[in-house]
Amino acid sequence: MALISSDRLRFPCEPWKLAESIHVPGDDGTLETLFALGNGHLGIRGAHPTHGDAELPGTFINGFHETWDIKHAENAFGFARTGQRIVYVPDANNFTISIDGEQLSLAESTVQDYRRSVDFATGVYECAVTWACRSGATVTTVERRAVGFDSRGCLGIELSLTADREVSADITSAVVNRQDQPVEDQSAHDPRRAGRHAGRVLLPLHLHGSDGSLRLAWETAESRQRVGMAVDHWISVEQQPFETVVGEDESTVRYVLAVGGGETFRLEKSVSYAVAGADADPGRGEALAAEAELALAAVGTVFAESAAHYGQYWTTADIVVGGQPELQQAVRWSLFQLAQATARAGVAGIPAKGVSGSGYEGHYFWDQEIYLLPYLTYTNPGGARKVLESRHAMLPDARVRAKELSVDGALFPWRTINGLEASAYYAAGTAQFHIAAAIAFASRRYEWASGDAGFRSEIGAELLIETARMWASLGFFGKDGMFHIHGVTGPDEYTAVVNDNLYTNVMARFNLRAAAALDHPGIADTERLLWRQAAERMSLPYDPHMKVYSQDNDFMTLEPWDWSTPRSKYPLLLNFHPLVIYRHQVLKQADTVLAMFLQWQDFTAEEKQRAFDFYDPITTGDSTLSACVQGIMAAEVGYSDVALKHFTEALFIDLDNSHGNTIDGVHIASTGGIWSSLVSGFAGMRDQGELLHFDPRLPAEWDGLSFRLTIRGRLLAVDLVPGAISLALVEGAGPDGGPLDTSPLEVSVRGQRVVVAADGVRVPLETVPVPPPSVFPSVFPTAGLPIVRQ
Repeated sequence: MALISSDRLRFPCEPWKLAESIHVPGDDGTLETLFALGNGHLGIRGAHPTHGDAELPGTFINGFHETWDIKHAENAFGFARTGQRIVYVPDANNFTISIDGEQLSLAESTVQDYRRSVDFATGVYECAVTWACRSGATVTTVERRAVGFDSRGCLGIELSLTADREVSADITSAVVNRQDQPVEDQSAHDPRRAGRHAGRVLLPLHLHGSDGSLRLAWETAESRQRVGMAVDHWISVEQQPFETVVGEDESTVRYVLAVGGGETFRLEKSVSYAVAGADADPGRGEALAAEAELALAAVGTVFAESAAHYGQYWTTADIVVGGQPELQQAVRWSLFQLAQATARAGVAGIPAKGVSGSGYEGHYFWDQEIYLLPYLTYTNPGGARKVLESRHAMLPDARVRAKELSVDGALFPWRTINGLEASAYYAAGTAQFHIAAAIAFASRRYEWASGDAGFRSEIGAELLIETARMWASLGFFGKDGMFHIHGVTGPDEYTAVVNDNLYTNVMARFNLRAAAALDHPGIADTERLLWRQAAERMSLPYDPHMKVYSQDNDFMTLEPWDWSTPRSKYPLLLNFHPLVIYRHQVLKQADTVLAMFLQWQDFTAEEKQRAFDFYDPITTGDSTLSACVQGIMAAEVGYSDVALKHFTEALFIDLDNSHGNTIDGVHIASTGGIWSSLVSGFAGMRDQGELLHFDPRLPAEWDGLSFRLTIRGRLLAVDLVPGAISLALVEGAGPDGGPLDTSPLEVSVRGQRVVVAADGVRVPLETVPVPPPSVFPSVFPTAGLPIVRQ
């Protein structure tokens, strides 16, 4: 059931905010995700600070994790050995407020007025509640919070209280270790959700507090990572805290005071986190708390940093959808989430949920290269480079992993935090070798789009070479003279461990070609020749009867799925054994269609249309990565209505909780897919060819579409309206403070070369006709049909 889009009284449509004007119990966990704040390094869920009013509150730091030994029921050589899971760091967003002896609670107290919002323009969360207290007083509390950007480990929280008469206020501010609180292990019911550790995770190293200040530090039991924390309080009246109490799982600062009628009491809570790896120094806990103290920033400073960051961010990252206010709000929420997941991540991966929740256990997947790095490359190229640097730092472990799997070069883990493979189910994990090509592809795209002269020699060439060596040794030349890659799983996890998965082979071909084209002393002539031959003879399964590229060698022989399966049985992975799914023609997500989007120059328009027409109806969309890609290809094929349907579905995946697991964090890759849907789908942008290319497909319902792309030191403004596209180079300062390059840029619009300068150019566009749908030969009846089963 829809959430945000279904109740516009409760969730008003505002262009620069997500707001809730009525509190309704039951959606708290989902809304904690939707109202979360983050900067890519530090994230805090949008939970209410009062005990009992939150469902799954918490704070996370990217990469801060615990490990454990994976126990396989039946072991085998090369299985993943070490599990990794993001850890809740001690959470500062906790307040208990009592007025005249009554503890205020949304669940128990009388609420006269309520509104909370997160402001995309400033990054500030605000929740204002007016309470009718049992003592007769009317009290309004306002909580505001933001995360730092220059001071990326800092959090600022402000709590204010105003009463219509004098009241006795008892306010306790707490830091809570949520990781070691007893919580049900939800992963037993849903593998997408994070599990829990059996034993204690955070071991106290340093606990000190006095006069409203806290200096704390913990160490994880197994990974030996450490987190230090400094918390300072300031209040608007001259009064000392009633008490400051320190404990390993909860530390509190309490204020007891009278607040006069019409007066406003304000409490500011400055929080700073510092993290470090294992260290034998027993005094490291105190030192880490001191490091956090040095980094402390005043609440006003944190708020100012957040506003300044987003003031700059939106000048380059905003996308304007003309005449569609509800879509516009959702688009900006998605772009806001992308910034929150990546802006200050540093040299690190981007977790599948960013820092908004513990879903997928905080792991980095191929999502970041295929779904996030297009956005980063064209809006924050420096951030894209850092993600690739983090992959490059994993090369030593990837080389070791390659040897375990009996291949050359480097084999990157399917899911990881620390560089080691953490996927215990190899069929849908390790077998997805295509992550190697995703990393190579993102590396090549960054180099192509950024013009970063040093990237190839420092990072790019090594990533391309090591992944190409893996493909060359993984595959083989068969009796037919073609190059085959067997025993792999493609993006569609509903068909696993297959031979010649089309997506894998297409992307491996790209990888081999790109590596072979390098002028690098580390590549022998014989190796270069092998790569070229493997690429040119790559086996791409094709069904001549259906006239469609087959997803793998056997896909067209599989039994069709029974599409009378009730919707309550989806997602299929939660309701059917994997072997049942694997033997049927049914897709979790776009696979062949994704290959044709990414390697757009390698397929004809007819091949793309027939593939879309064949695969789209049998794609369940059980993966949140699917709808955006299906929409992009529907737009290219010319199916405007279908494209808009898929785009809208993707746009509201989290806002409407359509997959039922938004509680565990934002689907960050899907929000990246929204960026691609707009830029590559409706604006038809394609890259890595001779020129940046546009083939627009603006929906008839839209008045326009505008965005900006950072490319080779330039800022390119794109403005699409019915019947025309306008392109211009923006003048002014770039992200680094230096002037933007305004030298002419040549692009292609539907095959027409256009030179773009600061004064801009406008290109008329003809309406794209809707092509007739493909007609496929009918299939023979199978045991999968209900009539046969009867």
